[in-house]
Amino acid sequence: MKTEFVDVNETRKNVRVEIPSAVVDEAIARTARDYSRKAKIPGFRPGKAPAKVIKQRFKEQILHDVAHDLIPRAVDDALRERGVEAVDTPDIREVSVDEGQPLTFTASFDTLPPFEPGDYATLSLTRTSSAVPEEAVDSALQRLRDRAARFEPVEGRGVDAGDTVALDLERRAGGGEPETHANVSIELGAKANPPGFDEQLLGLEPGAAKSFTLRFPDDYAVTELAGTSVDYTVKINAIKRRVLPDLDDEFAKDLGEFETFDALRARVREDLEHEARHAAERELRGELMKQLAARVPFEVPGSLIERELDRRLEDFARRLMEQNIDPRQAGIDWNAFRESQREVAREAVAGALVVDEVARRERLDATDEEVEEEVRRYAERTGRAPAAVRATLEKEGGLSRVRAGLRREKSIDFIMSRATVAP
Repeated sequence: MKTEFVDVNETRKNVRVEIPSAVVDEAIARTARDYSRKAKIPGFRPGKAPAKVIKQRFKEQILHDVAHDLIPRAVDDALRERGVEAVDTPDIREVSVDEGQPLTFTASFDTLPPFEPGDYATLSLTRTSSAVPEEAVDSALQRLRDRAARFEPVEGRGVDAGDTVALDLERRAGGGEPETHANVSIELGAKANPPGFDEQLLGLEPGAAKSFTLRFPDDYAVTELAGTSVDYTVKINAIKRRVLPDLDDEFAKDLGEFETFDALRARVREDLEHEARHAAERELRGELMKQLAARVPFEVPGSLIERELDRRLEDFARRLMEQNIDPRQAGIDWNAFRESQREVAREAVAGALVVDEVARRERLDATDEEVEEEVRRYAERTGRAPAAVRATLEKEGGLSRVRAGLRREKSIDFIMSRATVAP
């Protein structure tokens, strides 16, 4: 087999491969015999058709099968002899195959040149404070209070600021067909209310009806409505007043597991501090990966960036589906979203390359016990049996990803332990 390597750039390589005609002819003959045993040829008993007839009748299929069989092995042999490793499946093109001729093709692939990850001690990071101010605790308690609000009927007066009104509404924009909504609830003062809408309701009592026209400002956020006039007709059905509970021991007990308001406040602070520590850790790791990415001395292979972009889009689509949103109906320009993620993806890939290189140099790896423990934790989170999770991972080739993820975590911890981290 003849090979000729060409450096396209530091990471992109081409290899031109020529497989001898004798090897090709042998593969054609072997494939033709397989076809002969299965093919039904008029005038011949099964398996008795001459090889020449089989080759003529199934030429395209046979040559396709021969190329499909010989090319992957030839690529593996060529890369192994050269001592290089492709980071993704090579792109095969310019294939030429025929009986009596060498099989030739070109394989393009990305590889990673060796590089120095640098001195870990020169990495300088700053850990952000995870302290939680009293104002943050107060805000969290206020949100709990808002969620526990109840609505009481209002009698003997008209609509006032802050009320929640149940009303029938008819809306007509630009002389078009009216939109009607029965018994909808609208809170006066809500940001979503059209400008001037709340003022039109003030003073109206249950049973009252009113028609009015609103003109939306030219700079209104909803561009379809900006500068337009909309006609409204409303009929007030009921008025309710939002009542907030007092922040006291009874409020804490109503939440189910606290005897006093002080105990509730302590739990809220504990939860906020837990979130703050995790946020500080994510920020610290993000800064570490950014600095590591800057140490990659070559252009990150495009195939790795595309793979990371695919992963990010799939993850985003999955999160939408978890919120019962159909990604196809979400009105997202997926091409624009993909491009917006390109630089972030490039940085993430570059940082991971350094982490992997450190793991290789420092001989860091995950043990079988650690892999099993990770499988057990995942099974616990998803409410499945560990054996079932492991079986699924083995079937889908996922155990290697679990091991790789644990290896990267070890590498990051190793680097972090040697970096300079300011409190």
